[in-house]
Amino acid sequence: MPEPISRPSAVAFWRLRNWSAVLAILVVCIVLAAGGDEARELGRYQRDAVENGEYWRLVSGHLVHLGLGHLWPNLLALVIIGALFDGVLRNADWWRLSLVSAAAIDLGLYWLEPDVLWYVGLSGVLHGVVAAGALALALERQALGFVLLAGLGAKLAFEQLAGPVPFTAASVGGPVVVAAHLFGAAGGLLMQALTFVVRRRRV
Repeated sequence: MPEPISRPSAVAFWRLRNWSAVLAILVVCIVLAAGGDEARELGRYQRDAVENGEYWRLVSGHLVHLGLGHLWPNLLALVIIGALFDGVLRNADWWRLSLVSAAAIDLGLYWLEPDVLWYVGLSGVLHGVVAAGALALALERQALGFVLLAGLGAKLAFEQLAGPVPFTAASVGGPVVVAAHLFGAAGGLLMQALTFVVRRRRV
């Protein structure tokens, strides 16, 4: 008879599966970055291109970056956020939150920020995931959730009133579209609130 899977192996497999969304996003961002300027130009959110039917940009715009200085902080943040909310956000939650946050950014930029002609980067989506994870913790009455919500709220307020956090634009190598952070966070909060209501009704 085959030997049963040991508990450590089963746990390791479960944890790897629960990180599959994070790993998939990380790998796709790296592959697109390897495509250089051509991949970025083809993938970035670009208002007039979307209007002409290039709808893939509504997704790919969040996965391409200005360069290495823009890419690595976002990927590092992705891994840290994945570790921070490990056990709080399920793999399916990551997919839902990423898609909803991306959609909220796309809609917000298109309808409310017509002067933003193009946009790239994962940071807006990451703001959505952080907002959702913080809300999930807060709904469980965990202090970390309230601290994260307060910190995120303060950051978003600063960006809306004073512009990007100092030195951010210089480090990423281009303009920072702070509205994307706000729209992403709003999408993440809404998705997590709806998820909480649905799961509570099923209990």
